[in-house]
Amino acid sequence: MARGDDGKRNFALREKNGEESSVFSGRTPRQAALKAARRLDPAKSEKKAQKTELRLREKGTKKVHIYDGWAWKEEAPDDKPGWMPGEITEANVSKKGIEHLDEI
Repeated sequence: MARGDDGKRNFALREKNGEESSVFSGRTPRQAALKAARRLDPAKSEKKAQKTELRLREKGTKKVHIYDGWAWKEEAPDDKPGWMPGEITEANVSKKGIEHLDEI
């Protein structure tokens, strides 16, 4: 497994056709999936958010981690730093499973 000095691993976001469009890093697959989910088109609230399947292949392996991800807009906390906008994107993921590819 390809791990950086900081323990982070790289995960490629796979499209349905097998193309890998983006790479997200994290210590765990879930951490990378949360980063990917934050890039989804956010809904007005978590209840209205549509779930989208996220397929993340761990670089250097044939393992694909499959998650449902969703994102929504939320008001920033009152104690937010000055540079933070008034509305932020939140996200969540739910693991569906792992798939093993025959070839890369």
